[in-house]
Parts: sequence; structure tokens; C-alpha cells
Amino acid sequence: QVTVVESGGGQVQPGESLRLSCEVSGDTASVFRVTWYRQAPGEERELVARIFSVCGTTDYAESVKGRFTASIRGNPVNAAYLQMNSLKAADTAVYICCAATSDTAGTRNSYWGQGIQVTVSP
Repeated sequence: QVTVVESGGGQVQPGESLRLSCEVSGDTASVFRVTWYRQAPGEERELVARIFSVCGTTDYAESVKGRFTASIRGNPVNAAYLQMNSLKAADTAVYICCAATSDTAGTRNSYWGQGIQVTVSP
């Protein structure tokens, strides 16, 4: 079992920055990937960024490339971060952290945080 808790959200003005944190606890040795999603009102959930814990490889949605940076801390991972720069109103959403695990049998599970609100408004 893994527990995921997000923090760091809030309201900022366009062009400003925020750093989201995702604390990961429990069976963290089984975590191989942390993904950040977001969901705006009336919209489908969107993958924003993901990072693989072993090699540090990252992927980003086109809409955030060059502005957002995903990172992790610890081996095994115990936290993940999403640095968001040059924020736009279109980035307003609930941001959700998801830790993916794989056990020795190859069974995979996903553990989701509750989500945290990010609002970008003048």
C-alpha cells in the first residue's frame, strides 16, 4: 500500500510560479512512476507530467512543455514535485498525483492523491 498526499496549491496571477509537492509513503520501494494529472471543471482528466523513479525519465503534455518540470526525491522515491512556471489561466485545475507500483510478481497498482486546487487569475 502507498499513500499519496499533495500540497502546495493555491491562487496565483498569470506569469507567476507554483511548486506542487506529492508526499509518497508506505511501500515506496515498489513505486516506479509518479504521474501528475489535472482536471478542470467540465473537462476530462489530463496527463500533465510523469517521471520514472529509476531513470528519472520525464514526459510532459504539449501544453506545459518548457514551463513545468517534474522531479522526485529519494531512492526509493518518497516525494515528487511539479514546478510550474509562467502559469496561465488555462492551467487552472485540480492537480492530482498518482504513484504507480509494481510488485515482484509484476502486478501493478495505482495510488491516487485527493487532488489540490491551482487557480491562475489576475
